Amino acid sequence: MVHSTINIFPRPPSFPWKILWRNDSTQSTPQPEKKGWGLGTKILLLLIVIVVVVSLLAVITISVAVLNQPTGSSFPYTTTYRVSLPDGETVTIGNSKILVLTMGNEVDTSVDGSKERLAIGQERTISARYARISAIGTPVIDTDFQIVLKYIGSSGNNALFDMKIMTSRQIPEILIRQLIPPGMGAQPI
Repeated sequence: MVHSTINIFPRPPSFPWKILWRNDSTQSTPQPEKKGWGLGTKILLLLIVIVVVVSLLAVITISVAVLNQPTGSSFPYTTTYRVSLPDGETVTIGNSKILVLTMGNEVDTSVDGSKERLAIGQERTISARYARISAIGTPVIDTDFQIVLKYIGSSGNNALFDMKIMTSRQIPEILIRQLIPPGMGAQPI
């Protein structure tokens, strides 16, 4: 009896080139490295630069024009500051010229030429005004405002006041500070 072996799995053919029998679906083909920034990144960077430049220009060019004729009489928004007015020196807030002279527990105030003496704790209301706030030459906010000064005493050569700025519209503090001269040392309270 002769046994013959039959191979049911024939040998794969041999080719002169090499065939790899593996699953290539999980391996990625190497991509060529990109050099520089893509178009999307450049556009995003350009937009960010434009926003920053326009914002800086807006802040730098903020201006406040104050007129004597208010358009209304309601002031629902109030911001209060502790301020120091130099004794004997004229200070301009908005377009109101204020001069103070301290004498013991009292102060003589002159607002646009109108004089009044205040004791500690007394208030002086400055007549209402209209303000137009602009940035980059474009009007941003129009509001009526009124200032109330409450005398709280003297410190050296300065008269100290609590100053309320009441407005007809809610105004960001950065814009309200445009009305207040930097020499007053205004501190929000």
